[in-house]
Amino acid sequence: MSRRILLALAAALLTGVFWAVASTTPPRSQRMQHSPQWKDGTFHNPQPLWNDFTGAIGSILRRNPHAAPRSGELPVVRPALETPPASGLRATWLGHSTVYLDIDGTRVLTDPVWGPRASPLSWAGPKRWYAPVIPLGDLPKPHVVVISHDHYDHLDRPTLRAMRDWDVRFVVPLGVGARLEGWGIPKARITELDWWESATAGSLEITCTPARHASGRTPFDKDRTLWAGYAFRGASHRVYFSGDTGLFPGMADIGSRLGPFDLTLIEAGAYGEAWPDWHLGPEQAVKAHELVQGRVLLPIHWGLFDLAAHGWTEPVERVLAAARIRGAAVVVPKPGQGVEPGAPWSQERWWPLLPWKTAAEAPIVATLDGLKPGALTR
Repeated sequence: MSRRILLALAAALLTGVFWAVASTTPPRSQRMQHSPQWKDGTFHNPQPLWNDFTGAIGSILRRNPHAAPRSGELPVVRPALETPPASGLRATWLGHSTVYLDIDGTRVLTDPVWGPRASPLSWAGPKRWYAPVIPLGDLPKPHVVVISHDHYDHLDRPTLRAMRDWDVRFVVPLGVGARLEGWGIPKARITELDWWESATAGSLEITCTPARHASGRTPFDKDRTLWAGYAFRGASHRVYFSGDTGLFPGMADIGSRLGPFDLTLIEAGAYGEAWPDWHLGPEQAVKAHELVQGRVLLPIHWGLFDLAAHGWTEPVERVLAAARIRGAAVVVPKPGQGVEPGAPWSQERWWPLLPWKTAAEAPIVATLDGLKPGALTR
């Protein structure tokens, strides 16, 4: 085994040891254990996740030749973040699930990933397709950084370590705060929430919402931290951020309790027929948008990493196709381009026209009980 692999394993082990100690220290461990989602030492979804492991392996062996873009296929723009939005609400998609949100005077950054790979290793794993659209040091400091869960494409250690000295608030699901503390972020600036709990940042109310997913960064800590989405409610606007999630009935509760939402940021990429409960997929992203009572949908969780076997443009093609059928309003900005949902929008096809599979050819249909596909979509 090479020295580089040994060092990587040692670093992962030390990080895991720190997290294990920090996460079992009262009062953090007490809050985790008293969560309705906690059972037998891990967090659980109300609806189990269904997996077809044989099918998942088969999809990897049959990877789409257009799974990643060629050079020049993905145009990016330098974001304009300094000037407040005229409408009071602007979302700037920075790639994957990283969004810079300016809502009623409060600046929020979701799942920031500036690192080169979605991986525990600096030299292996999914590599980003383009450099960050703005250097982290040039980013106007947000008031709050929100993390949905601890998977590597959402919780990026190099990025969070670079934020250690930022005077910002970090809002995370239960258990994730221990990871941030291990990377040098002061405990006083970390707020951990369970589903339906809220915190405030200035005049903005941030509510941790249920999601249907999983967590973990090693084989030894699966589901030991919580996963979540968030609702942001300001004086005049409301935004929903899904994090990673499969479709589940509780989305209607999110809409009725916290909506309607002027804008939804919903994951629509990195899906597969063999694991339909882990991520929404395009058609169910539109369905989720309707369930939470969204007005304008901005699809996220695509366009930066190769994390599934489908073509890289397929998520957006299928989202737009489903939206046309269902009459949903969708905006697909270039990476770095800001969107104000209340302003006129003319959709530009900035991605290339490549072959893609339709919903009929490759359906993504969530299960309700982990056993019977199709229970949520009939």
